[in-house]
Amino acid sequence: MQALLPFFHIVFIGFVALFAPVNPIGTAIIIEPYLHELDSKARKAAVFKIAGYCFVICSISVLVGSWLFKLFGISLPVVQLAGGILICHMGWQLLTPNNVASDSSNSAATTSKPLEDILFYPLAFPLTTGGGAISVLLTLSAHGHNSDHSIYFQNLGALFAAVVCMCVVIYYSYAYTPVLLKHIGARGEQILNRLSAFLVFCVGLQIAVDGIEQLIKN
Repeated sequence: MQALLPFFHIVFIGFVALFAPVNPIGTAIIIEPYLHELDSKARKAAVFKIAGYCFVICSISVLVGSWLFKLFGISLPVVQLAGGILICHMGWQLLTPNNVASDSSNSAATTSKPLEDILFYPLAFPLTTGGGAISVLLTLSAHGHNSDHSIYFQNLGALFAAVVCMCVVIYYSYAYTPVLLKHIGARGEQILNRLSAFLVFCVGLQIAVDGIEQLIKN
């Protein structure tokens, strides 16, 4: 059991780190206009595909993360800074009231397209697993890189487990959004959106600050 503690630690860290940029509950409310006309069976089928696309996006990010840094000569602090700025931008857009009308009109325009055409873009990417989630995974995969192959594959497996857990949360959040909205009401929905957006902004700011500190130290 003691030997499995590092594995579960990485799973926990990966899940928590992904939760803020993915923001499954807040994002579920944002994309509800795309799915609200579907019946329960069709909704679950669509959401399953979205979760599957998210798994593919995240898996590729985990697999190529540390190698991508080496290929392009990109340092970890730079990725942290860039990812933090992206997350801050996402949070600021959600916090700005002027973007609400714009988001609604974009949603209305997009929902006129066939559902299959929007499941990957924009629902899976970038609304669910966008630049913030990818940068987090790139960072975690780089941290998990180790010259000892057994430790490296253990870290890789832990990150995949964290991704699977997040995709399960995405599935249930998106599939049962109508139940959530029914219980919290319109005012509760607005409050939840604002709190989620503020959390996203703060997490992005923290990642960016960490990147700046590392750049200054180096």
